[in-house]
Amino acid sequence: MSYIAVIIFGLVEGLTEFLPVSSTGHMILLEEWLALPGSPAFAETFRIVVQLPAILAVVLYFWKRLWPFSADKSFSSAVLLWMKIIVAFLPAAVIGLFLDDFLEAWFFNPLSISIALIAGGIVLLVLEKYPAPVQFSRAEEIGFRVALGIGLFQCLAMMPGTSRSAATIIGAMILGASRPAAAEFSFFLAIPTMVGATAYKTVKTGLDLSASEWLLIGAGGLTAFITAWLVVASFMAYIRKRPFAPFAWYRLALGAVILLLLGAGYL
Repeated sequence: MSYIAVIIFGLVEGLTEFLPVSSTGHMILLEEWLALPGSPAFAETFRIVVQLPAILAVVLYFWKRLWPFSADKSFSSAVLLWMKIIVAFLPAAVIGLFLDDFLEAWFFNPLSISIALIAGGIVLLVLEKYPAPVQFSRAEEIGFRVALGIGLFQCLAMMPGTSRSAATIIGAMILGASRPAAAEFSFFLAIPTMVGATAYKTVKTGLDLSASEWLLIGAGGLTAFITAWLVVASFMAYIRKRPFAPFAWYRLALGAVILLLLGAGYL
């Protein structure tokens, strides 16, 4: 049962991390019905470490775009892209250091998640109906000022249920990126953001686990990696031709269901 539980959590992490539906919100809700095995320390560490294999999936999928020494990309253009990614990463890194404990204490609950899901769904629908003029068709075309703006939008994702992907994709589209360019930059920005968040949380919680607990984390992480790889590839193929509306309606439906369950006393 322990392995079944961590595999389910790995599936949810891989499925939701890069879609605009909030992986943190889904993980918190999942824990309302399915508890992670072991001690609270293990559960906290699992939630942190299981994100890294999902990030690895993004790195491998976009390797030729991100690796400065790739034969398919010039060194200078790759370094310039990374500089923009780091600029976009800085706002959340700074603000997160000061607000992390406060946000966890007050907003990591089903009510906050439902409100954020519904709000984000409405914004996605509005943006699909009234899109901003497209100025950037590829992530590499995004400038430093726009990158910083996307980074400020990412700070909204500190609220569980908002979705880091949704916040950065919406921000990039408002600032002139096409849907594919917005998704690409969102995926790129996830790399330093999630590595940094994982490192920070790891320092806070420590990694004093048994060999059997590390095996459980490995099973969940492998599941997250495979699932995230499939999701990233499918999502990029999807948004080149189709809108974000289905994800918006999913957010609205899930938010409404959570509110109903809260009202009925099931959460």
